[in-house]
Amino acid sequence: MADQGAPAPASTPEELGLTAVGLLGGGVIGGGWAARFLINGIDVQLFDPDPEAERKVDEMLANARRAWTALTDAPLPAQGTLTRAATPQDAATGVQFVQESAPENEEIKRSLLASASEAAAPDVVFGSSTSGILPTRLQSDMTHPERLVVGHPFNPVYLLPLVEVCPGEATNAESVSRAAEIYRSLGMKPLVLHHEIDGFVADRLLEALWREALWLVNDGVATVEQVDDAIRYGAGLRWASMGTMLTYRIAGGEGGMRHFMAQFGPALQWPWSKLTDVPELTDELLDRIEQQSDAQAAGAGVRELERLRDDCLVGVLQGLRGRDYAAGAVLKEYERTLRQRGAVASS
Repeated sequence: MADQGAPAPASTPEELGLTAVGLLGGGVIGGGWAARFLINGIDVQLFDPDPEAERKVDEMLANARRAWTALTDAPLPAQGTLTRAATPQDAATGVQFVQESAPENEEIKRSLLASASEAAAPDVVFGSSTSGILPTRLQSDMTHPERLVVGHPFNPVYLLPLVEVCPGEATNAESVSRAAEIYRSLGMKPLVLHHEIDGFVADRLLEALWREALWLVNDGVATVEQVDDAIRYGAGLRWASMGTMLTYRIAGGEGGMRHFMAQFGPALQWPWSKLTDVPELTDELLDRIEQQSDAQAAGAGVRELERLRDDCLVGVLQGLRGRDYAAGAVLKEYERTLRQRGAVASS
């Protein structure tokens, strides 16, 4: 079966003239971006006021190298250099791309983007990792606001390929195209959206599932482990290859999606979910989630859990690569560019 979402041919960072990037924020997401850029041989200038930022990035980079060494035998380029920038302006000086990954606070993000855009060359495109703030709002204080796009990734950024690319009202087409090319050169799958909307696409879907999970725990219907088991032993395995809509198309059998909707569409009217309501995050509910989550982790620390997650993702990606399908097709195209870069470097 042909993959209708098959990746477009990717350029290498060298072909795009991408040698250095500025990063604004080095937390879980920003650190993941740093690792992906560094793994791809691109220098990183990181601004983050957290004195522990470099240590956190180094630990994430170690996890990234471990995962990619297991994932592929294609030659990775020489690792880029990480430099600590004193100011947002310093991070954006002398680079070809800037990625902002500050906390999900509009005021903080707008301030950082405004400061960094004063120092960046006019043609440098900016990506924001925001998971829901509209790009039109984020670009409003920038110098050359037409170069901002949302570039919303998924954790772990160094391993998962999806990145949602969304323009604001002032964004020009060239910036969208440039951002998508850059992300693709890193082995990612840019999902280019044509209309901005709160939460974009993936997080709106995830938020609905998260809301329902909170209700199930809040009402004592399920534990956090049972919620996870309901996904990882069932639909989650299908979603890795088929997604949601194609899964339902198959469930319709020979009659297709119309037959499926005739069978199960009426159930959408039944009171199965509480998607429009959110349980109050009381201390009691938060304590319950925390205690059950800690028990589920069984004493494993966050780095240990990250490595387990990465090992499982590597196995899934390798399986999909064998079929040249979904995220596996993205990986296969990226490996082609890695071998191309290796051949150039050795010639």
